[in-house]
Amino acid sequence: MSDKKHVLKDKSFAFALRCISLYKHLNENKKEFVISKQLLRSGTSVGANIREAQNAESKADFIHKLAIAQKECDETIYWLELLYESEFIINSEFEALNNEANQILKMLRSSILTTKQKSHYS
Repeated sequence: MSDKKHVLKDKSFAFALRCISLYKHLNENKKEFVISKQLLRSGTSVGANIREAQNAESKADFIHKLAIAQKECDETIYWLELLYESEFIINSEFEALNNEANQILKMLRSSILTTKQKSHYS
């Protein structure tokens, strides 16, 4: 596994843990149960799909799994924005997770693009 994929795997795992912590905080302290559950599902799905991509059966399958992770990551950003705009989370909580999600999103897009370019020259 390349270093870039290893970094992506590690970042997405750490991000999932932060989403779980935020979910617990929102449930216990803010009594918010609906949007936080959506955040939990999409935020943890990113890393799960990256893990699935590692076991892809083909380059097309690899790209497909990363594309799903990309969609889940973008969805997570949406839920974070809703939580922030509805004042369930403060700016510092939003900024930290939003920045992480955007970093992961950029890495996913780059990995997908690189894999697509390499598959055209193979």
